[in-house]
Amino acid sequence: MDKRKLQKIIGKNIKNARLAVDMTAQELAVRINVEKSTMSRLEAGNTNPTIYTLHKISQALGVELEDIVKI
Repeated sequence: MDKRKLQKIIGKNIKNARLAVDMTAQELAVRINVEKSTMSRLEAGNTNPTIYTLHKISQALGVELEDIVKI
């Protein structure tokens, strides 16, 4: 699997988890202390997040890190 495809899958997982808890992208961005534009790029799969960022996202959404990176 190439990098771009993996980023797209992770972005989709983040968005689905966020929507499941009825949270806006702006709210999630504030909770993990990033700009809204950064959150948009993450969910679109247009950036390569660090493991620390993915951990913060999973904590803010109340899901396991494995749920975020599940292929």
